[in-house]
Amino acid sequence: MRWKTFRRRHSMSAPRVIVTRHLPWPLRWAVIALVFGFSAAIGLWAFEFGKDIAGLDRDAKEELNRLRVEVQQLRIDRDKAQSIANSAESLLKAERAAQDRLARQLKELETDHLALKGDLGFFERMFPPTGSNGLAVRALHAEPRGPGQLRYQMMVMQNGKAVAEFNGRYELTLGGTMDGRPWSQAMPGGHKPLQLKQYARVEGVLQFPAQAVVKTVQVKVTDDTGGVRATQTVRL
Repeated sequence: MRWKTFRRRHSMSAPRVIVTRHLPWPLRWAVIALVFGFSAAIGLWAFEFGKDIAGLDRDAKEELNRLRVEVQQLRIDRDKAQSIANSAESLLKAERAAQDRLARQLKELETDHLALKGDLGFFERMFPPTGSNGLAVRALHAEPRGPGQLRYQMMVMQNGKAVAEFNGRYELTLGGTMDGRPWSQAMPGGHKPLQLKQYARVEGVLQFPAQAVVKTVQVKVTDDTGGVRATQTVRL
């Protein structure tokens, strides 16, 4: 009986027995993750090693460094160009301001030139005084400015070196015709004050009827007592 049992167990016809070990599922996932991580590390190492062998990483770094240097140089060039542009704009503004100032000065000089030219023409119309001392009216000039308007200019002078200041007045009288008849008119508003030491330039505009024809203009200078000191008459 024992022999039959021993033979059944150890003969070719004996039943097969498989022995397995039971592992918890968290441990299995940990082992799987470890295997995948290890594989990924090997793959990354192989990729980096391949780049080093091929020289790709070294070329990329050199290219990056070169591009950084070029960008820095471009920034420097840009700053220089901006500085030059700012300086040019400042110079342009200063030049424009100088041109405007010169234009204003030129306009003022032209105005002064016209005024001096007018004064020169006024003095050129003057003639020598008739006496060595006393008050005289020089270069009385009158011209129409429009209907009913007459512009006048004159120079009143005192001859002599040590003369006192003159305080008086002057009055103009217009003469001519109106409606075919003789006509005259004194200065509207009456006489006007006159004060001078050596000379005084007097000018103004007279109003008169538009239908009147002015032929003569007479000026009379009187002192503060009413005494006539100088007269002059011009014909138009």
